[in-house]
Amino acid sequence: MPGTGIWRTKSVEQSIADTDEPDTKLRRNLSAWDLTVFGVAVMIGAGIFTLTARTAGDLAGPSVSLAFVFAGIACALAALCYAEFASTVPVAGSAYTFSYATFGEFLAWIIGWDLILEFSVAAAAVGKGWSVYLQTVLRTVFGEDVSTRVEIGWLTADWGALLLVIVLATILTMGTKLSSRFSLIITLIKVLIVLFVIVLGIAYINPDNYTPFIPPAAEGAAAGGGVEQSLLSALFGSEGSVYGGFGLLAGASLVFFAFIGFDIVATTAEETRNPQRNVPRGILGSLVIVTVLYVATSLVVSGMVPFESLATDAEPEGRKTLATAFSANGVDWAANVISVGALAGLTTVVMVLMLGQQRVLFAMSRDGLLPKALAKTGTHGTPVRVNILVGVVVALAATFFEADKLEEMVNVGTLFAFILVSAGVMVLRKKRPDLPRGFRVPLVPLVPILAIAACAWLMLNLTVLTWLRFLGWMVLGVVVYFAYSRRHSLLGQRHRTAEHNPTDENSTEPPAASTPGTSQPPE
Repeated sequence: MPGTGIWRTKSVEQSIADTDEPDTKLRRNLSAWDLTVFGVAVMIGAGIFTLTARTAGDLAGPSVSLAFVFAGIACALAALCYAEFASTVPVAGSAYTFSYATFGEFLAWIIGWDLILEFSVAAAAVGKGWSVYLQTVLRTVFGEDVSTRVEIGWLTADWGALLLVIVLATILTMGTKLSSRFSLIITLIKVLIVLFVIVLGIAYINPDNYTPFIPPAAEGAAAGGGVEQSLLSALFGSEGSVYGGFGLLAGASLVFFAFIGFDIVATTAEETRNPQRNVPRGILGSLVIVTVLYVATSLVVSGMVPFESLATDAEPEGRKTLATAFSANGVDWAANVISVGALAGLTTVVMVLMLGQQRVLFAMSRDGLLPKALAKTGTHGTPVRVNILVGVVVALAATFFEADKLEEMVNVGTLFAFILVSAGVMVLRKKRPDLPRGFRVPLVPLVPILAIAACAWLMLNLTVLTWLRFLGWMVLGVVVYFAYSRRHSLLGQRHRTAEHNPTDENSTEPPAASTPGTSQPPE
């Protein structure tokens, strides 16, 4: 029986039936290849072009490659759980929709609110990074006087980030298939750039730069103590989390940002042909590709220069990137090529993050937890009003706000979502063993438990300040839920109708519906 009050659950059958509502119906035209492109498009970007060098210099030293391995393992465990859920409940909304079917409305709202933070902040932060690379490219062509930032009174506006968001919001409104084709072209360019970095960089590797592989922990002011250190190092009484074992673990929690993307693949399940087969392939395929590229790139970059030269405060230029390692070896032309590749790479990252944000808001609006008018789809089969809202919010954030510390805010929200999804697999296996599953997580409950433990471990290695900001956002979400969402929930309205009309009780849960896109019989 479904729960009551804030713990009421929305059955899988009801979630699938809601996808056929004419006014909120999404167009189903994506393949496994499209989903893999989306995953690679969003994961090869900010992480590989900016976080690799920064994490090596600021936290992990040459062991940054090991940090990527740790983060990749945690993501792989969670990805298996996402694949099962997405093949069982092929509905827009990702972790929000999955939580609604297992943990109830309140936790579903919390995770949806969490995903709003994750995707919005990530899109704005990467949009700022895109603008920095645009400025670099424009200065190469037109001279040093070009800037993507302008002063408007007391505000500093980033017109580069604004231009990017406007163009991408327009493309997303015109259709998801068009977005996939655009992503494919840009993704091919940036994958070639990454392979170029790896092949060319090998010639400049100095084995001495790998020693010590895990640098000794920093001491004193350089240790980064207080609210800037990881929560785990604070709990163990360490001075900070710069280098050493705590630095490696903190680095793994930071580079986790680079893997954000396979969960966005799950948000497009409702728009996928044969989601039981194609969604798991898209999730796992994209994750394998980017993990190999990340580890190879981090090994090359950390071998090209001493890790100290990649530290953010090592020189006046501020944050270091992949281009820094080539410039240090006198290969400036390669640094310019990398800048162009980064510009292309970050373009698709922002686009797919905005796509994920739109689909989560669409699902929450269709359920009535946000104004239902937002869920109405247009002639291209996309939620136009949601697209416009997301475009405006991300544009404002990217144009007028700084992006410092945003990566960690994204990470804590994503890891929290991964934990709930992993736990949800075990819950749904017990509650609904009859459901047809296009993909099944092996070794349940071992794999979901390992996924939960790995994600919780990474969360503990984020900074204290990140935790405080995250808790503040969650408190605001609870207020919004009880002030608006609980009273406007369509599931709650159905339950109240059933209570007043006992003869219609069964109408709150429609007969078991076959999952769209498959003829697979129940197990």
